[in-house]
Amino acid sequence: MDYEFPDNLKYTKTHEWVRIEDKTATVGITDYAQHQLGDIVYIELPEKGANLERQKSAGEIESVKAVGELLIPLSGKIIEINSTLVDNPEVVNSSPYGSGWMLKLEYKNELEINDLLSVEDYKRIVEEEN
Repeated sequence: MDYEFPDNLKYTKTHEWVRIEDKTATVGITDYAQHQLGDIVYIELPEKGANLERQKSAGEIESVKAVGELLIPLSGKIIEINSTLVDNPEVVNSSPYGSGWMLKLEYKNELEINDLLSVEDYKRIVEEEN
């Protein structure tokens, strides 16, 4: 299968993507992740204002096949959540990198960005899983 891997993003081993702009990180799940989950039927996201440490759970993604966890890729404060996904979780299936973004956070440790994966490294992980 052919998955989309935008090269302007950073990735995690747990299939989240991160777009860094100034001190803000926009987070969602990758095209590969949404394909693995199948039709997404419910998404639970953290409260705006919540402070989360990286690699901690930031919510749940339920599909007809499985329940997945959204892990926070960088420590920081949630400044926005995509409320569209509450009523329309299937948007993640059709636009994982666009209107299917999940949350925005103000990250607090720039060094954590160095631990995120490049597009090439993430592609290798996906290839190994297939």
